[in-house]
Amino acid sequence: MRLASLVLAVTATLSMASAAAADKVLNLYTARHYQTDERLYADFEKQTGIRIVRLEGKDDELVERLRQEGPRSQADVLITVDIARLARASELGLFQPILSRELEKRIPRHLRGSDWVAFSTRARAIVYNKEKIDPATVSTYESLAGPALRGKVCSRAGSHPYNLSLGAALITHLGEAKTEAWARGLVANFARPPQGGDTDQIKAVAAGECGVTVSNSYYIARLLRSEKPEDQAVMAKVGVVWPNQATFGTHLNVSGAGILKHARNKANAVRFLEYLSSDSAQRYFADGNNEWPAVPAVKVSNPGLTQLGDFKADTVDLRKVAKNTAKAQMLFDRAGYR
Repeated sequence: MRLASLVLAVTATLSMASAAAADKVLNLYTARHYQTDERLYADFEKQTGIRIVRLEGKDDELVERLRQEGPRSQADVLITVDIARLARASELGLFQPILSRELEKRIPRHLRGSDWVAFSTRARAIVYNKEKIDPATVSTYESLAGPALRGKVCSRAGSHPYNLSLGAALITHLGEAKTEAWARGLVANFARPPQGGDTDQIKAVAAGECGVTVSNSYYIARLLRSEKPEDQAVMAKVGVVWPNQATFGTHLNVSGAGILKHARNKANAVRFLEYLSSDSAQRYFADGNNEWPAVPAVKVSNPGLTQLGDFKADTVDLRKVAKNTAKAQMLFDRAGYR
């Protein structure tokens, strides 16, 4: 696989200058690409004196790089977005068990595996056109596959991890047969072939190209917080529904991390993951990037998230969801959801 899109950030390389230098370094591979994370890393370095040497890239490319590097890898921690990607890294044996009472205390059990931990969450919400759709008719994910929405649904690709994780969650709750029937109904309701990202779907709903879509919440909050007139106009035309409030709750996905199997700086890696669960870091995720903290007690002051309001979140163990990702891909393929 070509890895030309990987970007080496900051001023150092991932080669070790010496064992002494390694004592105060953390080699980080990350698929997060948000400017607000810069403050997070700077705060950790200031608090600990540990320098972060960072390699940024796409999730799948970083996982493949680590697989190819094997024991030669200099990386200590992998940060990735989406439970499907965390699960793949775990299944490939890239991580080692995380032993930390601090993380066990602060991060809820359903947001932790034995070798990975989530540090922020985002919800998969339903966005609808206020003039075309009655929100009462789209109160569940299942409703998106109903005949009343024929020709009214927009979606990004079914193969995207955000949608695969939703499909895997539905398998966990509904079973494979019902989830495949749902996928077939969803495809039959498409207003256009899947294309673009979540923000593109929201804008298409506002423009009337379709009546309803599904989007990660942080894209919605970003638009709500925008001062651009065109973004404000988009949000004036759409409404948001938290699906499945009467049943299992709205699906959550995560950003998370694991300590790599061949980490040279394991103590620093544990310290970094514990820092990500701290109140200050959790507020960075929420206030800076419109994600919810993984630590329930942390209070945030994000006007976009406040405007979205409270909702019942699905608390299914994400380890179970992760195990169904491959099944979700296969049944989406059979349903033509690509």
